[in-house]
Amino acid sequence: MCRHTIAALMTVFVCASASLVAPAQAQMNPVKPVLQDAAPSAIGKVVTVTGTVTIEHPGAALVQVNLPDRAAQAKVGDVVYLRDIVRTEADSRVSINFNDGSSFNLSSNARMTMDEYVYEPAGKSNAAFFSLARGTATFVAGQVAKTGDMKVDTPVATMGIRGTTPHVEVLEDGSVKFATLIEEGKAKVLKKHPDATVRPQGRESAPRLNICRGC
Repeated sequence: MCRHTIAALMTVFVCASASLVAPAQAQMNPVKPVLQDAAPSAIGKVVTVTGTVTIEHPGAALVQVNLPDRAAQAKVGDVVYLRDIVRTEADSRVSINFNDGSSFNLSSNARMTMDEYVYEPAGKSNAAFFSLARGTATFVAGQVAKTGDMKVDTPVATMGIRGTTPHVEVLEDGSVKFATLIEEGKAKVLKKHPDATVRPQGRESAPRLNICRGC
C-alpha cells in the first residue's frame, strides 16, 4: 500500500515539475519571428549618366537585401528603388525613367529623394512624392500625374504636377524657381511658409532633355 502511495506521489511531483519547467524553457527560448524575404520596390531605371552621380539605397538595410547601403556611382541600366537618394556633383547630370512613364533630369549639384511611389496600371490610388533638396530637376509627367497624385517637394514649397513638364530649381539662397516647359496641363504650388520665395518663370521653350520614354 505504501509503495503504491509513494509511486502516486512521485508521479504527481514529476507532472508538476514538468508543468513548471515548460514555461521556463519557453521564456528562455522565445519563438523568433520569421523574417520574410522582402525587397525594396523597384520604381525606375537610370537611362543616362554624365559625370559623378551617386545613388544611395537606405531602404536596402531596412529589409536586409543585398544592395549597397552606401552611395555608389550610378551607371546606365541601374535600378532605382523606393527611398533612394540621388546626388549629382558639379558638371554632372542623370536621367531616370519611372514605371508609369514619368521621367526626370537632375542637373549639377542636386539631391533628390524618392520618398513615395505607388503605381498600378489600373489603380486609383497612384501617387508619387519626390523631395528636391537642392539643384535643378526637369520632369516629364507620366500616368501617375494624370491619374493620381504626384508632388515635388522643395525646402519652401510643394508643387503638385498634373500633366505638365515642370522645371524646378532650388537656389543656394533657399529660394525656388519653377517654370512650365510644355503647357499640357497645370501645376499647383503650395508654399510652406508665407514669406517663402517662389519665382514662377512662366512658359519657356523646352530645352534638350536626355529622356528616353519607354526604356
